[in-house]
Amino acid sequence: MTIKNVKLGIVHRVLTDYRVPFIDLLADRFPGGVQVAAGEARPEEQIISGKPQKAGLFILQNIHLMKNGLYLCHQRGLIDWLEKFDPDVLIMEANPRYLATPQTVRWMHQRRRPVIGWGLGIPPASSGLRTGLRLTFLQQFDAMLAYSRKGRQEYISAGIPAEKVFLASNAAAFKPKGSIPEHRSNFDKSPAVVLFVGRLQDRKRVDLLLEACARLDESIKPRVIIVGDGPERRSLEALAGRIYPQAEFTGDKRGDDLSDLFRQADLFVLPGTGGLALQQALSFALPAIAAEGDGTQADLVRPENGWLVTPGNLDSLVNALQTALQDPSALVLKGRESFRIVSDEVNLECMADAFEQAVGFVLRKIVR
Repeated sequence: MTIKNVKLGIVHRVLTDYRVPFIDLLADRFPGGVQVAAGEARPEEQIISGKPQKAGLFILQNIHLMKNGLYLCHQRGLIDWLEKFDPDVLIMEANPRYLATPQTVRWMHQRRRPVIGWGLGIPPASSGLRTGLRLTFLQQFDAMLAYSRKGRQEYISAGIPAEKVFLASNAAAFKPKGSIPEHRSNFDKSPAVVLFVGRLQDRKRVDLLLEACARLDESIKPRVIIVGDGPERRSLEALAGRIYPQAEFTGDKRGDDLSDLFRQADLFVLPGTGGLALQQALSFALPAIAAEGDGTQADLVRPENGWLVTPGNLDSLVNALQTALQDPSALVLKGRESFRIVSDEVNLECMADAFEQAVGFVLRKIVR
């Protein structure tokens, strides 16, 4: 069987709207057919679901369970979907909290069909028993796809052979097209523009950005543009009014309006978790400051194009901003490296390449 003939099944807990372009790209890469099985998120998660245009979508029933403060999810309907779609290869999230995973893997393996796990990696376990349980869970997969270099190394350190672990750096945008955007190399005529783009909720820590800017030297205090909406907007506007009136709240922006703001900016800052706009910012040749998280940030933000800061640490963010805003010409150079990273290393096309490599690997193992 060749890759082009493969029927590829993908299992997600929730198919988010930002993941849809990637799924449709996979449908182009695997003309034999791609179908996603996914359920709905909990309302309090405020996750926006998406629907692919080129791939199929099968709706599962997600049963959300909480046990001793631990979230678990059972996806009802997976076996029905497998019997209907009958995939040749299955890719599913490698999360032990998803209770239907072992049954799903058994169904595939009973038919001599491979299953690829897809995940963030695993942090060091607090006990040998926990390490053993994690490894047992991971060993049921025929190969692994890791969201980041850090995640890939964690899988290997846990005992998964390196040849079975493929790096698919988490991406949300295609390779940038056209020439590299130009940015100014001095702030003589007007202050630097610092940009944040994202949903205004507590975990984004926009409050930390405002507090950090308020502590900067007067000579380098930037104009701060905060793009997005969400439950924290009113409280953030009130905070800005008290400590940093230079901040501007634009509300939600899309398309050309958002692109114009990226072109105006001199520095992109992601002070909290998440942040799909980070890759988009880099495609506009912006240097970035980002809080360290699950490892995906480190694939995008390096000393050559920005600064990683300690999550929740005000001093760390202040120091990074102070260093960045004192040297505008260095920001331009870092921005050029940002553009190179998303052009050459972290984009949807490179991510799809890794998926193709993983599928080719497991098919060769089955043939043998």
